[in-house]
Amino acid sequence: MSFSQAGLADIVLLLLVFFLLTSSFIPQFGIRVNLPQTETQAPSDPQYVSVAITSNGDYYVEQARVPREALLDAIRDVVGDRSAMLVRADRDATVGQFATVASIAQALNLRVQMASERAGRRP
Repeated sequence: MSFSQAGLADIVLLLLVFFLLTSSFIPQFGIRVNLPQTETQAPSDPQYVSVAITSNGDYYVEQARVPREALLDAIRDVVGDRSAMLVRADRDATVGQFATVASIAQALNLRVQMASERAGRRP
């Protein structure tokens, strides 16, 4: 007596499709920063330029380390047709460091969105 494996393959395929469709596709950033906590989160938009500011003052544009002096050129090079900038600033980053990035965004006519973690949630 033999059993057909076709039914099992169909079930496995359906489960795979189900899990792919129900999982969230949140971009993971390679730069580790401690985000400030808020009650709400900004909606994610795939049309943004990603800028990270670490606790020791390093800047990263699209996960590439960039010195402060070259920040404007680096952001201008990756903007393309994007209309927003997502800033992931460490909790210990200074307001001056954020202001530097925000002024560049303003000069390039980009909306600024600040990344944060939902209050009470730590990875």
